[in-house]
Amino acid sequence: MKRKLITLLIILVCFLLESSVFHRLSFASVKPNLLIVVTSSFGFMRGKKEGMFVGFSAGLLADLFWGNALGFNMLLYAVIGYMNGSFKRMFYDDDVKLPIVLIGASELVYGLSTYACVYMLQGDFAFFSYLFGIILPELVYTILVTLILYQIILHINKKLEAEEQRSASKFV
Repeated sequence: MKRKLITLLIILVCFLLESSVFHRLSFASVKPNLLIVVTSSFGFMRGKKEGMFVGFSAGLLADLFWGNALGFNMLLYAVIGYMNGSFKRMFYDDDVKLPIVLIGASELVYGLSTYACVYMLQGDFAFFSYLFGIILPELVYTILVTLILYQIILHINKKLEAEEQRSASKFV
């Protein structure tokens, strides 16, 4: 129960940071996608179910406050969390390359899916301007923020796992 509450608190804090602090720190109207970082991180750290739960929760917040249609971001973030959960067996705490690659790929999938489902379906076929003006700068900005945010999430996850192992050993 404590893990779920802390996870929801992390999602809420990242949502608030993304919508307030990083909204002010945007470069050329591009801000990092902290919710992708959180969703991807929990996916490959904790597995498919946890990734899907975090993705669904983060997508719900994004849909309620930023989205045009309820459900698009929920589905997209849940799928991204689930896909990252597939890499749980390959994840090692010390290696930062896999998280950077997975979060970068998740951001790219998010940007391309958003373009295809939102802009292209409305008749906006300026793909390269969207790619070079929004998707790639957001990808770079998200990866730069990931270098710091991922370490915080990893530290919290390690503490929670250590606490869970201590409490589990009491019952054995």
